[in-house]
Amino acid sequence: METESKGPVAAEIEKRLLEALNPTSLNVINDSASHRGHTGDDGSGESHFTVEIACAAFEGQSRLNRQRMVNKALGDLMHDKVHAMAIKATVPGE
Repeated sequence: METESKGPVAAEIEKRLLEALNPTSLNVINDSASHRGHTGDDGSGESHFTVEIACAAFEGQSRLNRQRMVNKALGDLMHDKVHAMAIKATVPGE
């Protein structure tokens, strides 16, 4: 598992996804620098992310349901700390 940003929000995203979904692959990318000054930039440097996750639990799930599973695992972070998140959710080997 790799986390490109070691900030507290990225670390919490990684922790929650590891605990809830037990992924075989997880990459949390902080995209906030490319959104500096845009709507939703709270100045923290941790407001926009991309999550690349591969997980057996996604087997047989639609793309939308996979994203819902990720959002559910992240819970309040999606409302309180994260302004935007791109999710690339796959089954291992996909």
